[in-house]
Amino acid sequence: MDDVVIVGRVARAHGNRGQVIVNPETDFAEERFAVGEVLLVGAGDPPSPRTIREVRFHQGRPILALDGIETTDDAEALAGAELSIKVSSAGSLPEGTYRHQDLVGCEVRDTRDTVLGRVTGVEGPMERSNLVVEGARGEVLIPLAAHICVSIDPAARLIVVDPPEGLVELNETGHRDDFSAHDPGAARRRDRRPGD
Repeated sequence: MDDVVIVGRVARAHGNRGQVIVNPETDFAEERFAVGEVLLVGAGDPPSPRTIREVRFHQGRPILALDGIETTDDAEALAGAELSIKVSSAGSLPEGTYRHQDLVGCEVRDTRDTVLGRVTGVEGPMERSNLVVEGARGEVLIPLAAHICVSIDPAARLIVVDPPEGLVELNETGHRDDFSAHDPGAARRRDRRPGD
C-alpha cells in the first residue's frame, strides 16, 4: 500500500445523520476535506476508504458526511479514528512546503555546522510552526520560519538553521514554561510551510 499522510482525526459524531466533526491535522483543510475526496479511515490494515459526500466548516473544523456512515452509532464508532490520504493522491505541495514525514528524522545543524539534534515532530499551525528537535541537551523548539530554517533538504535528511542569539537556549526543555510561545495542546500538523 502507498505511504499515507494523516490529515485529521475524528473528534466526535455530529447530529443524527452520521456526520462527524474532524480535528484537522493539515494546513490545507479546504483541499483535503472537499466533496468527492477519498479518506482512509482508521488505522486498520487496510484502513477503510470513505468518500466525502458533504462537508461544511464550523470554527475551522470540517463536519463531514462520509459514504457508508449513515447513523449516529456509525459516526460514534469512528471517534478518535485517523483520517489519511495516499501520498500519491495528495498532489504536489506549493514550493517551500513540506509534509510532516519529510521533516521528521532530519538532522538539524546550525550555520556553523554544529549538530543541534534530530526532528522528532512539528507543532503548531502553519503560521507559527515549530520543529521539535531532540538534541544532546534535551528537546528544543525551533521556529519553522524561512529566516531561521535557511536550508531544508528532505532528500539529504538535513535542515540548516540560523537561529537568533539565545533562541536555542531559550527554547530548551525547562526554559519554555517562562519564555516560549510553545502551545503544548497544539495539534500536530502534517503539511508545513516555513513562515516569512
